[in-house]
Amino acid sequence: MTSLTSLVFASHGSFGLNLDPFQTNIINLAIVIAILVKFLPGFLGGILQRRREVILAELKDAEESLVQASAALALAQQELSSSQAKADQIRIDGKARAQAIRLEGDHRTIQEMALLKQGADSDVNAEVSRVRDQLRREAARLAIEKALASLKKKLDSKSQARLIDQSISNLGNA
Repeated sequence: MTSLTSLVFASHGSFGLNLDPFQTNIINLAIVIAILVKFLPGFLGGILQRRREVILAELKDAEESLVQASAALALAQQELSSSQAKADQIRIDGKARAQAIRLEGDHRTIQEMALLKQGADSDVNAEVSRVRDQLRREAARLAIEKALASLKKKLDSKSQARLIDQSISNLGNA
């Protein structure tokens, strides 16, 4: 029967179905498949299990790295906000210090101007006093000269001698 079926299938051309188990190696294939089914799950299972463990470990490491990165990011953001707050405070302090320096400079300028004005007033007063004293001396000198000139005309030599004697006696009493 096998040869009959072989003839039927072989007569139709080059394609045919061979059902003879010894010629087709079906028994060998069945043995190989049975061995693969028996030993392959343990072998491939071990490889797959190790691969699975490696992948899980890598995922765990990645999750830990993510947690650490998130913590570092939060810390960096906190430090950034702290730094920005410090920078703002420094800016405010700088403006306040600049304003204080400007006010102090204005105050110092006003004081110096007041001192200059006082000095100028003192100089003017001193000059006025000096000129007044000079004018008094000049007026006194002119008055004395005029009085002496007038006395020389009005006094004769007797009156002059008496005046001189009287002045000498006044000097002696003093």
